[in-house]
This record gives sequence, structure tokens and C-alpha cells, in this order.
Amino acid sequence: MSRSKTTSIKRPVLPSSKEGSSRLGDITRSIPVDKRLSRRPKVALFAGIAALAVIGTMAAAVFVLPISTWREQDDDLEQRQTQLDALVSVNGQLAAEVDRLQTDDGIREAAREEIGYMQTGEQRRSVLPTPPLPADLPDGWPYNVVTEIFAARTAGPAPAVTD
Repeated sequence: MSRSKTTSIKRPVLPSSKEGSSRLGDITRSIPVDKRLSRRPKVALFAGIAALAVIGTMAAAVFVLPISTWREQDDDLEQRQTQLDALVSVNGQLAAEVDRLQTDDGIREAAREEIGYMQTGEQRRSVLPTPPLPADLPDGWPYNVVTEIFAARTAGPAPAVTD
């Protein structure tokens, strides 16, 4: 009697001992003692646990540990991009200055600033910034008037009077 009704190919008839058994019978059936790798069950259990530990360690080294390195590289890339943007900005400023210095006016201006170049007929005058005025004046006649002037200048204009 054939097991399949959809084909005309004759299938071999299975012996009655394998009738109804699964194809996983070889995997689920226990291994005879003389064909086992280790004849003692505790040694086999320890070897299996050790093999699982080695496989777990290798999986962690391949899949888990690189994640932290990947995140650190992401932060490093952001930092490097910021530095690159700053360097590009500085390079743009330097390129603009080079373009300016390649003109005659730029050369004259740089010579004046760097080495104090002067054209004929020009006079050099050095103007120093004024020192800060003392604010702690003594009490008494001309000083109290000056103190009032300082106070009026720092206060700003007086509000307009409206009637």
C-alpha cells in the first residue's frame, strides 16, 4: 500500500519497526556506551559546559565588546568633525588674507603694520591710550564739583520734564 496518493512513483515499504517513528530518531535515540566520547557522565557534562563557555566568550568578543568601541568611535568622529569645521573656517580666513595681501594696497598695509613702513611725506605719530581717571577724589572744593561731573556723565542724560 502506498503512502502517497499524488505520485505514481512507488515508495519502498518501511519495515514495521520504523513505522510511525520520526526522522529525528537517530538524534533523539541514546548513544551506546561503547560509542560515547566519554564513558563517565560527569566528565561529559563538564566538557559540554566548558564548550558552551568558550562559545559564549567567543560570541561576546565578536558581538558585544565591539559595541563600546563603536560608540567611542562615534563620539570621536563628532569631535574630529568639530575640529575639521574649525580648521576649514581658519583656512578660509587665511585664504582671504592671502588674497588681500596679493594686492598693492594689501602689501602696503601689511608693511605698515609689520615693519612700520612709511611713504615719503608721511609723519609718524604715536598716540597712547589715555589712562583711566581716578574715581576716588578727596572731599573739598574743586574735587566735589569734579565728582558731581563724573556722576552726571555716568548717569546719562536727564529725563525730559513734561508739563
